Amino acid sequence: MKSWIVVLVSFLFSLLLVLNPVWGQDQALVIEGGTLIDGNGGAPVRDSVIIIRGNRIETVSRKGQVSYPAGARVLQADGKFIVPGLMDAHAHYSGYMAEMYVNHGVTSVFQIGGGGRAGLMQREAINRGRIPGPRLFLAAVSLEGERIITIRRGEAGLRAGRAIRTAEQARAAAKRNVEMGADMVKIHRGPPLEAYRAAIEEAHRAGLPVVVQPLGPTVYAREAVLAGADILEHAAGVGYSIVRDPSKWADWGSIEQHSLDPTIYVDMDETKAAALIQLMVERNVYLEPDFVCKGRGLFTGPEKAAEYELQDHRLLINPALRYIPRERVMKWRKIYHEFDDWSQADRDRRQQGLRNYMRFIRQFATAGGKVMVGTDVSSWAVPGIGVHHEMDMMIQAGFSPMEVIVAATRNVAEGFRILDRVGTIEPGKFADLVLVNENPLNDINHLQNIEWVIKDGKVIDRTYHAYYDPVFAGLGVERRGVAEKLQEQTFQKDPTWAFGWPAPSILSISPDVVTEGDPTVTVKVGGAHFTKHSLARFDGKPVPSRFVSETELEVTIEANRITRPGTYRFTVTNPEPVQRSEWGGGTSNPARLIVNFRY
Repeated sequence: MKSWIVVLVSFLFSLLLVLNPVWGQDQALVIEGGTLIDGNGGAPVRDSVIIIRGNRIETVSRKGQVSYPAGARVLQADGKFIVPGLMDAHAHYSGYMAEMYVNHGVTSVFQIGGGGRAGLMQREAINRGRIPGPRLFLAAVSLEGERIITIRRGEAGLRAGRAIRTAEQARAAAKRNVEMGADMVKIHRGPPLEAYRAAIEEAHRAGLPVVVQPLGPTVYAREAVLAGADILEHAAGVGYSIVRDPSKWADWGSIEQHSLDPTIYVDMDETKAAALIQLMVERNVYLEPDFVCKGRGLFTGPEKAAEYELQDHRLLINPALRYIPRERVMKWRKIYHEFDDWSQADRDRRQQGLRNYMRFIRQFATAGGKVMVGTDVSSWAVPGIGVHHEMDMMIQAGFSPMEVIVAATRNVAEGFRILDRVGTIEPGKFADLVLVNENPLNDINHLQNIEWVIKDGKVIDRTYHAYYDPVFAGLGVERRGVAEKLQEQTFQKDPTWAFGWPAPSILSISPDVVTEGDPTVTVKVGGAHFTKHSLARFDGKPVPSRFVSETELEVTIEANRITRPGTYRFTVTNPEPVQRSEWGGGTSNPARLIVNFRY
């Protein structure tokens, strides 16, 4: 899967760690001079000195008040401004986003949607320095209710078993997150109130925060807050909880789009809004508004849309970013034109809802509520630069630059219960900092004028690398729903194969994770329409297989094929002629196997 160029680059990078002490963990790093904006919201400190040893901040002081460790590397920061590493409180992270995030000063990312085992492996590899990227904090498995299960991609019958319907199921799912090592518990829309309560109780018992998207049919923002939720992503469910006439919005939350749509705020009841704000402030609930997600191509006016679109364009035309999936780039480019064919009346109505929404978030903050910066990457913003757009949107909503910086640093860390590790520039915390050349308190967009990003105590190389390999690109069976439908339609009691071989499909592989350097492994591939003539491929090359039955193959992966970490694909191909070629031809849907690092 990896070319000799990638292997050579990996070797040279390892050699650099040995030969260049700047990259080593032992040499101290001193940031001398500069104005410190530490993330706590207090007055900036001029002529600061920050001493970093290893990956931790050791000392925060002033020029002339502290001695430097012998042999320390000194970064002269006079005239610059220092802020904590920025954070994206709402992301659906993929490995290809690593450079875009860190190069824009975003050193911590919160994977809300449930990263699964692949996400946990990715988190560990980043933390151990085996792959680059921002710090990852994630939910392992999202708790989804029947409402979202039954509408997602038309796979109701295939996914219904995953729906959380009872308190017992919710408690078990929350425990599973804890056991897997998750950093939070996420509850999607749909579960009943008793399930919310059980999952929240279990998560809090383990010291984990609970992130929720309460969009009905029985639990909205107010009910979720009373159940003990910590963070409302998208500020979800708030709109329904404060409308004048809920009967006019009875189906709100029935589709995913409603979590992204501010239109409901056109019907905002000011009295209900004030009461909900008071409740959320009393319960110390954090709101993550996703202005860039809710506004998209409308934002606060066409000039902002044009500005953000141009910034995205300038980034995405970089040829070194060719490793980003093409379909993702196309999706990002469409963000700004989603409403082009809407009537002016519909556009005006949505923009009015957005203005009311921004005003509500500002009122919440004025009352003492805490707001987080998040973007809902990957669908609705470009990684990294999207965080800067979100911060600029907060300015449009009436926040001060200092409030925005706190919302992008301390508030996120505090809300996710990791303020003891990140979020501010203080002794004992991870050394994640951004140094910029102009004062962000004069203009929040000055945070884009970056001189250095320091992550985990190291000065980051902020160039993009065309050879970058994300290593972990997902786990499990791709296009599973298609495979199951194919099986349902073609696997009959009396199939007629006289007109050709059946189209194969893969439903499972076991094991789906091995470790670099493991001995030869036998992988059981489950599915449908396997034959004695089926050909299995691993990473595009044929591998030995044994026909067990029409629903199972045993595939042998030799030790020399699993020596390098990465994500590798399995497929099964049946010989020609293929019956019903419109069902995938002769090759199955892919399944992915991960070769993990050996630590």
